[in-house]
Amino acid sequence: MPRIALLPGDGIGQEIVPQGVKVLKHVAEKYGISLEFKEALIGGAAIDAVGVPLPDETLKLCQSSDAVLMGAVGGPKWDTLPVHLRPEGAALLPLRKHLGLFTNIRPVKMLPSLIKASTLKEEVLNGVDMVIFRELTGGIYFGEKGRREVNGETQAFDNLVYSVSEIQRIARLGFEAARTRKCKLCSVDKANVLESSRLWRETVNELAKEYPDVELIHMYVDNCAMQLVRQPLQFDVIITENMFGDILTDLASMLSGSIGMLASASLGGKVALFEPAHGSAPDIAGQNRANPLATILSVALLLRYSLGQEHAAQAVETSISKVLEDGYRTGDIYEPGTKLVGTVEMTDLVLKNL
Repeated sequence: MPRIALLPGDGIGQEIVPQGVKVLKHVAEKYGISLEFKEALIGGAAIDAVGVPLPDETLKLCQSSDAVLMGAVGGPKWDTLPVHLRPEGAALLPLRKHLGLFTNIRPVKMLPSLIKASTLKEEVLNGVDMVIFRELTGGIYFGEKGRREVNGETQAFDNLVYSVSEIQRIARLGFEAARTRKCKLCSVDKANVLESSRLWRETVNELAKEYPDVELIHMYVDNCAMQLVRQPLQFDVIITENMFGDILTDLASMLSGSIGMLASASLGGKVALFEPAHGSAPDIAGQNRANPLATILSVALLLRYSLGQEHAAQAVETSISKVLEDGYRTGDIYEPGTKLVGTVEMTDLVLKNL
C-alpha cells in the first residue's frame, strides 16, 4: 500500500493540503487505489512545536514514503530567526537535498476559461502550453555562503557552483520531455557573463548530439523573462538552473492566470515531492479564501509520476477545467460575471465533477 506523507506546513498550507487529500482519497476510491496517509510537521509549524524547521521524524517519514504532498512554509512570524532556522532555507532546501530531488517540473498551461484572469492580452496567451524544468539542488542556493570583513566593511558572498553531471541529468530530462511534445527545447542561462552558465551551455550542446530530433535553442535569462510575457507561444520545454528557474516560474505563473493555478513536481530520487508553487499567504490564512487548485493539480502530478495512474490524473485535470468553464472562481482568479467561491467550496465542486 503506497504511503503518502502529508506536510501542510504554514499559512494556507494548513487549508489547501486537506483539500488535496480529499480529492486524492476520492480518486483512490474511484480507481481502486489503496493509499496510506501520515502527516508530519515542517517549517514554522515545526519550529513552534519542536524548535526546528525540519524535524528528524519528518525527514524519516518522507524517506520511507512513496510520495510527499506539501503545502507551503514560512511567514513573517519566522522571518527574524537566524538563517539556520528560517523555514524556507532550513526546511524546504534540505528536504529536497536529502530526497535527491534535482529537478522541479512546473507545467504552465492557459485554460481558455481563465484567459481574462491574466493581466496579459488574450492574443498573447491563447494556446500557451509549456513545461519548465528547474534544477533544484545546485547553484547559488546551495553554494558556499557567508560574510567577511574586507577593508573595514562587511562583505557577503554566495557561490554559484555547477558540475557537468548536475547539468547533464536535468538537461537529459528536458530533451526526453521535448521528444514527447513538440521536439523543441530552450536552455536558459547567462553565458555572456557567468562561467557557470558557459559550462551549462557547453554541456547542453554536447548532450544535444544524442537528440538530433530535438530543436535546441539557447536564451539569456533576461531575454527569456521578456519573451515569456511578449511571445510565450514560442516555448514548449524550458530547462534552467536553480535561481533562474525560481524567478522564471513565478513570472510564468501569470501565463496560467494566477500563481494559485501553478502545480509542481520535484523528482530525481526514490520519493517525489508535490506542492503548489505559491507561498504560505499568511494574509489570507484561515479565511477560506485560498485557491486549492494548484494543490489539486499537484495531486494530479502525484497520481501521474509517483503512482503511475495517468487516467486518474487526467480525470482530476478534466474536472478542474469543467469547474472553471462553469464559471466558478476563487478570489485570485475572480472576474466580474463569474461566481466567487471559497477554498472548501471550490474543492467540493471538483469532487462533484469527478
